[in-house]
Amino acid sequence: MSRHALATAAVAALSLTAIAACGSSDGGSDAAPGPTTIDVWLMKGSVSDDFLKRFTDDFAAKHTDVKLNVQIQEWNGIGPKIIGALASKDAPDVIEVGNTQVPQYSASGGVVDLTDKLADLKGDDWIEGLAGPGNYEGKQYGIPYYAANRVVVYRKDLFQAAGITTPPKTREEWLAATAKLNTGGNQGIYLPGQNFYVLAGFIWDEGGDLAVKDGDSWKGALSTPEALKGIEFYKQIQALGKGPKDSDEAKPTQTDVFAQGKVAQMIAVPGAAELIAQANPALKDKLGFFPIPGKAADKPGAVFTGGSDLIIPEASDAHDAAYTFIKELAGEQWQVDLAKSMKYVPNRTSLASQVGADEGTQAMAAGAANGQATPNSPNWAAVEAKNPIKEYLTKVLTGGDPAAAAKAADAIITDALNSGK
Repeated sequence: MSRHALATAAVAALSLTAIAACGSSDGGSDAAPGPTTIDVWLMKGSVSDDFLKRFTDDFAAKHTDVKLNVQIQEWNGIGPKIIGALASKDAPDVIEVGNTQVPQYSASGGVVDLTDKLADLKGDDWIEGLAGPGNYEGKQYGIPYYAANRVVVYRKDLFQAAGITTPPKTREEWLAATAKLNTGGNQGIYLPGQNFYVLAGFIWDEGGDLAVKDGDSWKGALSTPEALKGIEFYKQIQALGKGPKDSDEAKPTQTDVFAQGKVAQMIAVPGAAELIAQANPALKDKLGFFPIPGKAADKPGAVFTGGSDLIIPEASDAHDAAYTFIKELAGEQWQVDLAKSMKYVPNRTSLASQVGADEGTQAMAAGAANGQATPNSPNWAAVEAKNPIKEYLTKVLTGGDPAAAAKAADAIITDALNSGK
């Protein structure tokens, strides 16, 4: 599931309309200077109408010198639109971007460096999965906005029937529990063979990565001993279900498979539970959540952190007003509100305890403490376009040699990350 799909699934069924707090001042040349109007691009599905109205009303009351013109953008085709805006002389003042997209936009030179704002924004408390991608070549361009990550969605009734009283916290416990659940016609877990974001978490747990920087260049890292341990665990847990080895979670849609009633666990964002319940209302009260288990009980498994950052284009002529907007939206008051109303993970680790009583959000926030992001390269999108990691997974799961398949995938990753040099 892509970063965009991750965010969309987390708030499935929510839609937005453009909300403008006020219009701009149109006084004549001899009129007193009016408030600064800033244009803000937020993405469809990021926040609800109710949240946005609460925020804009509060902002207007606190900052009478700044007026907001919030414009809702579609994810489809947003990349070229942002690139064009950053290269223009008439860019919006604030743009919401996918966290893993920040390096690409920052490399263009069209994004404001906000490194000097880190202390003011309490940057030492940000979750790494958002803060890391926002930092390009040692400078902070992206300000963490919100996060979402995968958890284990499970059937409480099937766990109880199998005598499993508490969710597993370690890999060994997880394998043992899943094996017990993989009986009586049920799948212990449904894990498609090409879910490379899940694989990334297992690799990170081992101390490896998908790719690493080597001087001024990048190289694929799937053939390292650490990464090979990660795919070995993927192979073990995937074998305890009937997930396809040659497709991802979208083919077939894993929530539809789970809704058929024969799956005990799957790995997804908590919002997937709503889709399962829509397809099979009988399961609505039988679903639970827990963080993906790690190698030790005191630390959850590593997860890919999806979500968004906020950037200020250099072409904006209202940098100060734009920063005022970002500071409010990324601040404690609205991060807590966002977490509770939208079931997101707030941008600060210290706010994880304030996400509310929702079980799925609590599991997600616990896992986010060990969240990471894809390699911080402007060319990472080229890797995902080629999808060599998916092909690598299928080769290994169908009996291929892991080391040989990893080297082949590494060659494609290395070439993609160093293209244009």
